[in-house]
Amino acid sequence: MSLAQSPPALAAEHRRPRRTARATGLLAAFVMLAAVAALSLAVGARPLSLAEVWAGLTDPHAPAYTVVHDMRLSRTCLGLLAGTALGLGGAVMQALTRNPIADPGLLGINAGASAAVVTAISLLGVTSFLGFVWFAFAGAGLVAVLLYAVGGGRGATPARLALAGSALNAALYSYVNAVELLDTASLDKMRFWTVGSLAAAQGSTAWRILPFVAAGTVLALALARPLNAMAMGDDAARGLGAHPARARAASIVAITLLCGAATAACGPIVFVGLMIPHVVRVLTGPDLRWLLPYCAVLSPVVLLGADVVGRVLARPSEVQVGVVTVVLGGPFFLYFVRRRKPA
Repeated sequence: MSLAQSPPALAAEHRRPRRTARATGLLAAFVMLAAVAALSLAVGARPLSLAEVWAGLTDPHAPAYTVVHDMRLSRTCLGLLAGTALGLGGAVMQALTRNPIADPGLLGINAGASAAVVTAISLLGVTSFLGFVWFAFAGAGLVAVLLYAVGGGRGATPARLALAGSALNAALYSYVNAVELLDTASLDKMRFWTVGSLAAAQGSTAWRILPFVAAGTVLALALARPLNAMAMGDDAARGLGAHPARARAASIVAITLLCGAATAACGPIVFVGLMIPHVVRVLTGPDLRWLLPYCAVLSPVVLLGADVVGRVLARPSEVQVGVVTVVLGGPFFLYFVRRRKPA
């Protein structure tokens, strides 16, 4: 190394190995995702070999075609989309509110979806899973609008958004509980959706939420730079060319698209959007330009992995993925919090 090298050149030289390591890690995460997706197609009440899985995907006359193509493929695709949505939504939410324990429940997204579904069941007689999807997404969107208005609109701050979300969350879940107590039929129909599951996935479910997840993913990744700048405070962010009010409004839209779509399709699955950003920060640091892509890949690894574990534990039946994420994610998150050094 030349002694005449300038400090910027030295800094760039030191950053290069770290960038290479991050890129290599992201590639390894994609390999893990492919492996878990293959397991999701192969594992179930009837275990299949990889050769049978491939035949079931490509040959309509194969014995495993109905199991793989018509049942497990739609479930795996939904897990991929929902996992990506929950991971990205949780990371953006934590960056927006500057709250390390933020998840879709903090801003009332889950509560809005649940309130809309219980209303559709009790008052409108909706019984189909796909009907739940559209009502749940509409409820999540309405909560986002209320959150932005109650939180102060263009003058919203992280603290006001968190407080407004907590208030909406409490009010909406009170409404949900009241309806379920007064209408036992609603309680029976809500029970399966509320626990969080991929089992009810149909061929069109993933296609219905794909546009929302895709739009939310693009928007979330585009917000990496302004949210990085806002971590240093609004004044510093403005000095770096960011627009905090626009970034907060766009973040709420991204969170609604991502978490609303995942919650609508699968029910309120917890711990994925809360836990994965913490794990990823150990690998990437706080830079959202790397943290968000990692979350988008590793979150579906965890969600599909939990779904596979649930199918193995109770074969030929299954444990719902929402239960598995709580059982596995809760102790891990407590351990991670205890290991975390205070700032």
